[in-house]
Amino acid sequence: MKPKPPAPLMLQIKARRKALGLKQNDMLMRVGMLRQQYQHLESKGNPRLDTLTLLSRGLNAEIMLIPIEKLDRVLAALNQPTTHCDWVEDPNDFSNNPWQGLLDDLQDDDDDTNH
Repeated sequence: MKPKPPAPLMLQIKARRKALGLKQNDMLMRVGMLRQQYQHLESKGNPRLDTLTLLSRGLNAEIMLIPIEKLDRVLAALNQPTTHCDWVEDPNDFSNNPWQGLLDDLQDDDDDTNH
């Protein structure tokens, strides 16, 4: 069965805020954004990249570009039940880690950093 595609980004941001037990007013202390500003982003949002980066930090999250060819594997790993992970018990044992090798081909090349 194919994994469910991710929700639109602004719905993901709202869901993450709620999962952390935060109200829109809480975002002022976390990212310096007034409730009205934050509410606008959640409802009609088309934030700039720097605003998204700020929001992600305030929501204890990361923004990541996922190559389309890896998307199904990433979604499957994210949708696995998180009640117990064998690989968390021994961080050096990658045999049961669903993330192992997932983004291996995305290592920084020294040649790409100067362009």
